[in-house]
Amino acid sequence: MKKIVCIIPARGGSKGLKLKNVRLLNKKPLIYYPIDYALKSKIKMDIFVSTDSVKIAAVAKKFGAEVPFLRKKKYSLDHTTTEETLKNALLEYEEYKKVKYDYCIFLTATDIFRDKKWISIGLKKMINDKKLESVFVGYKTHKNFWQKNANNKWQRLKGWMARYESRQTRRHIVREDTGLFSISKANLWRKGIRIGNNVDIIEHEEDFSFIDIHNEKDLKIANLIFKKFQ
Repeated sequence: MKKIVCIIPARGGSKGLKLKNVRLLNKKPLIYYPIDYALKSKIKMDIFVSTDSVKIAAVAKKFGAEVPFLRKKKYSLDHTTTEETLKNALLEYEEYKKVKYDYCIFLTATDIFRDKKWISIGLKKMINDKKLESVFVGYKTHKNFWQKNANNKWQRLKGWMARYESRQTRRHIVREDTGLFSISKANLWRKGIRIGNNVDIIEHEEDFSFIDIHNEKDLKIANLIFKKFQ
């Protein structure tokens, strides 16, 4: 039996939306959604919320997550990377639980609109292919993307984007959506690496996956979506 941990980072010091992880969306705090998503997957795992906030910790516990300790302040700064946060959370939680995990699941409280099957699909892919380091979801898009080259001139991201074909026959690229769902081998996280190089991607076209709640406008849009479509 593989040992799995789901780690949900939820810093208290958000600048764009104060204490955003406990702000209400459809009458429930944002931190509720990733916890509920993990619980409803029915996959045996530990669910750990990494936070520096006593208030967020209390709410997370209420909905079924473990928060046995608070995150150290040095891992809760504005410029702390997600990779640093996940590495620290895993190492401290493993020390607390006296266990070494095989797989780590990453979910955020600001990405909301998920497919209920992603966790089971991702875990199955990891178990069936021992060479895989990570599986994550990615939004499938046929749109063109541009970047500036070394001469500061705009160029298409890929040469084939110069051919304007129909959407049905055109090649596509995928936007990495690890905040919606990703799973990786735990040894990667212990090295401070969120996603490995040998990956599989669960491609999706979830209409509202672009919502990533970081300010009042994002929250209002998400609430409108819930009222209209959920």
